[in-house]
Amino acid sequence: MIGKASAPPLPPPPPPPPPVGHVVATELKPATPYQFHFWTANETSIGIGAIVRVEDPGNGERGTGNGKGETGKVVYGVVTDGFAYSDLATPLHDVVGAEGDPARAAESPTARQEIRLWTAAVLRQIPEEPLQPVPLGGVHVATDADVARALRMDSYLGGAHPTAIPVGLYTSGGLEAPVYLDADFLLGPEAAHLNISGVSGLATKTSAVEFLLSAIFEHFPPHKGRIAAVCFNVKGPDLCFLDQPGTLDAEDRRRYERLGVPAHPFERVCYYAPFKADGANLNTLRTHAALVGDVEPLVWGLREVLDFAEVLLNRDDIDAKADAFIDFLADRVVDKEFADGFGNVHRVTTFADLDKLFRAVFDGLELAGRSDTWRTHHIATIRKVRNRLANISTRCKGLVADDGPSNDLPWGRFEDRAVYVVDVANVDPLGQDLVFARIVSKLREHLERRDLGVDAVMVFVDELNKYASADGPDTYVRKMLLDISERGRYLGLVLFGAEQFRSQVHRRVVGNAGTIVFGRMDSDELATPGYQVLSPATKTKLATLPIGELMVRHPHFTPIFVRFPRPAVLRGRDGVERFPPAADLPFEDAVVRQLVKLDRRIRPNQVKDLIADRLEQDVRRALATVRQTHPEDPLASLRRLLGTRVAPEPPPAREAVPPLTPISEEPY
Repeated sequence: MIGKASAPPLPPPPPPPPPVGHVVATELKPATPYQFHFWTANETSIGIGAIVRVEDPGNGERGTGNGKGETGKVVYGVVTDGFAYSDLATPLHDVVGAEGDPARAAESPTARQEIRLWTAAVLRQIPEEPLQPVPLGGVHVATDADVARALRMDSYLGGAHPTAIPVGLYTSGGLEAPVYLDADFLLGPEAAHLNISGVSGLATKTSAVEFLLSAIFEHFPPHKGRIAAVCFNVKGPDLCFLDQPGTLDAEDRRRYERLGVPAHPFERVCYYAPFKADGANLNTLRTHAALVGDVEPLVWGLREVLDFAEVLLNRDDIDAKADAFIDFLADRVVDKEFADGFGNVHRVTTFADLDKLFRAVFDGLELAGRSDTWRTHHIATIRKVRNRLANISTRCKGLVADDGPSNDLPWGRFEDRAVYVVDVANVDPLGQDLVFARIVSKLREHLERRDLGVDAVMVFVDELNKYASADGPDTYVRKMLLDISERGRYLGLVLFGAEQFRSQVHRRVVGNAGTIVFGRMDSDELATPGYQVLSPATKTKLATLPIGELMVRHPHFTPIFVRFPRPAVLRGRDGVERFPPAADLPFEDAVVRQLVKLDRRIRPNQVKDLIADRLEQDVRRALATVRQTHPEDPLASLRRLLGTRVAPEPPPAREAVPPLTPISEEPY
């Protein structure tokens, strides 16, 4: 019987790399379960933020056992501070040795002994019980597997339902390892919300959020359902070109590949912007001829505004009586057949209809001789509410329409992995508050009913210093942000907030954020009490962080530094240069542009002939109806809504009236 040929022996595994340092414990600097110190050679790859592994010399290596059935202890830590020591007792000895001349310090006959001493915070111990001081073992530079274990990423990187989302690359100690966040702790339900802070222009807050949204869309776990993002563009052109590719170098593309995120712009982006005061040109910087066709107008009417009157009305001026009258209008008058008590029946659907009702009430009270109350509401309260509501349609003109239908976000039809950008950068602050409050409220209502179209929504809000100030007034918008941060994760409503000064944002907003990201920080900000937990070396590094590097704190790990690639979308400043905003069009041309967007077969001259000599408010009202209904033939629908042009009747000729007495030719 011929035996089978034996397989060649496997080559022996490579020897483990030698340690780069050793744990040291003294009476003044002991090793504890949460912190330890170690020394290295003067030339080392260790630096602030480096992750290291400590092996117990008495129990084997890497927690794999020592051959006797015992489990070795392995400790992972992150370097938080560093020191350099020599054998000098005081600086005076060095001055005396050089005879007071710094140039002669190098001529000393014996080189001074110098060491590098590092302080590290414990990230994880294996096994975790019993929790003991760090053993006095060798210190090794972490590998990819060590980074995953040290940051507890191994608990959500694998398994039947992995929930890992890449946030950047750990690049310290000569290593480049991906760092992942847990989707359950970033997007709920375990924890939720993200907060990013840093100085303006250098902290790359918007860029970090853009990359993180791309990573979430690519790696969002399928078992968690569908997800979308709503971004409020509150300054300049920051978010106006998310669908346009940006410029990436080879290093950025390599990092994208390393993190498993495609390097291309967002595939589904929907833009919304209100009109300007003319009601025809959009109030956005995305007005280039090649891009403006993708921007949907955001126009609201009486019903949308009246539901959020608390946001718009001055709380110092509107008392309980005015609140009661506003509630009466919302419940009994708007969108209903309503008899005013003076023989008139009103159907109030717009601000213009409401103004007609007010005039009818005032006229009726005057004719009836009752000038004090109407439907238990005092005439002074009615006049006050009328003036405030009229002020809203004036200050927010373009966003709030006096008449005509509204145009809103696609409630109930949100698409998976889509970004909805609401551009309110050039809108009055009162209008910004209205937009934010109403959209977030509608998101919450639909998520509660589970009929939005997606299961989770990320809401990105910049400038939290303004909307959720720690010492500002208790506005409706701040109440909304507090409500999202405290209860939004149960619904799938996640807040991604950014600000320059984290210390000036309401504590409950930043405190409820499960993931905290720091870009380059201002030194004055780092001196506030909220950063006392950071070491001086960490603060120094935060104050000098280069663009593209962040410090991330997640529920699974303490703060570490990561580097992320530039977003694959066009930056706002570059987008304005490549797609310069167009000048405002005349009213006729603006109407043509909106109709051509609905039907490219429409010729401009047809539209101009149709709307010639028409009142602009009539054209705007008819155009809004066409835009909302999306008919097959928009031009025919517009012609039908405008009606037949009626030629003005000539004024009747005035008949000559004879004088009362004939004019005498006498001079007197």
